[in-house]
Amino acid sequence: MGPSPSEGTTERAAPLFRTRVDFPSGTSVPPVGARILGLHEWWAWVTIVANGLTGAWCLAAHWWAPLRVRALWWFVIAAEVAVVVQVALGVQLLAGQGLQVPQFHVFYGFVAIVAIAILYGYRSQLLAWQYLLYGFGGLFVMGLAIRAMTVNH
Repeated sequence: MGPSPSEGTTERAAPLFRTRVDFPSGTSVPPVGARILGLHEWWAWVTIVANGLTGAWCLAAHWWAPLRVRALWWFVIAAEVAVVVQVALGVQLLAGQGLQVPQFHVFYGFVAIVAIAILYGYRSQLLAWQYLLYGFGGLFVMGLAIRAMTVNH
């Protein structure tokens, strides 16, 4: 018989990552895998903040010309590289460490890389609207990263 309603139960949501993976040595996540997982979780915030700031800066630069400086494009590149690093860490966790994650988490990482490729591909065709392109693109990639963090929570 289950607990009575007065006893109360606390149910925890399933974690995003299953950190207990059976390795041949019988251990859980090896120390290297735990370090990579920690870096992947921390770098997700770097990716979100960088792409959010990039998106906001680019949108503001569309309407206010003094914000159109060379540093903006270096920041765009840094935000896009942050996504590539995040996905590379995720691939290392999946392929190298055998960590199991929800399939939609992997999907959102893949879509973020494709989105960056699409932004790059359209940059010369939408030259007059490049700040809008990278502004909304940066916010879209930020949203993908947030969704990837919250999937199955």
